Amino acid sequence: MKIVKVENLSKVYGKGSTEVKALDNVSLSIEKGEFVAIVGASGSGKSTLLHLMGGVDRPTSGRVMINDTDIFQLNNDKLAIFRRRQIGIIYQFYNLLPTLNVEENITLPMELDGRKVEDGELDDILKLLGLTKRRKHLPNELSGGQQQRTSIGRALITRPALILADEPTGNLDSKSSNEIVELLRKSNREYNQTIVMITHNLEIAKCADRIITIEDGRIK
Repeated sequence: MKIVKVENLSKVYGKGSTEVKALDNVSLSIEKGEFVAIVGASGSGKSTLLHLMGGVDRPTSGRVMINDTDIFQLNNDKLAIFRRRQIGIIYQFYNLLPTLNVEENITLPMELDGRKVEDGELDDILKLLGLTKRRKHLPNELSGGQQQRTSIGRALITRPALILADEPTGNLDSKSSNEIVELLRKSNREYNQTIVMITHNLEIAKCADRIITIEDGRIK
């Protein structure tokens, strides 16, 4: 079952002599439960593609279908709700709220959506993340790897259709990087979670089921 369909997606910034085509007529599809890595050099368009797939930005042309919903046909309010419920995003720099502890940061998307998190479900995610003993710690009391694990938990808690990982190891040492990639693989296997990860590191990309290479805004 195809959970993501990207069709003829383009993104242009600026006009005339300052025009930059960040994405040029990109099409791809991703199956449910697949772990896909998108690789490319800086400026290749991989981050633009990820942000468009996440509904964070809108394209110049083309469309993104997630679970048969054309996300750019939604208005901004409905898109925000769809994104909160169906898309989990893991950022390179964690984006945790400094005044919230680990479990509060993880459950924040559910709180914003007015939904209750079952204690057993939260316990399971904390165990998967290896954060059971850190659940009451604030972000500044955690290592970089533990902060990124918390970010992954926040993306997993809503059981989204799709998780997008934006250079999730880019701010970590090699040991923590390997642990984070293994954690993504584990969530992919145990939860059948669909994951799209962008990275410039080919060794990390090899952990995925499939690698997509992007160059100058086009898939090679």
